[in-house]
Amino acid sequence: MAQTKRKRRTKHRGNAAGMVEARGRTGRPPTAAERNAAKAGAARARVNRLDRPPSWRSAANRGAIAAAIFGLVIILVMGQSVSAGIAIAGFMLAIYIPMTYLTDTFLYRRRQRAKAQSRGGG
Repeated sequence: MAQTKRKRRTKHRGNAAGMVEARGRTGRPPTAAERNAAKAGAARARVNRLDRPPSWRSAANRGAIAAAIFGLVIILVMGQSVSAGIAIAGFMLAIYIPMTYLTDTFLYRRRQRAKAQSRGGG
């Protein structure tokens, strides 16, 4: 015999304007304490990210992205050949990696000095 009871589907909580609310908490708006807790969590994550010392890997990732964008600009905007764009992008990658590492190191040390002075009372 065929199954008579259909499986329940999830509701599309659409309203009269056609907006479909995201899944999750769609019942009541969050309280002020819940909103503040979410903001504090985001701020804590940012502080943790800024307190990590710089690494060559992060510098290489940033340098690769910047070199790829630079190569595309050379090829598409400047009208150079693809091989010339790749060669210039490779050269820029060799410059960008140490430059981003040194910049990150400078900013990290400056932030650590500022934190030490604020803890020391001046």
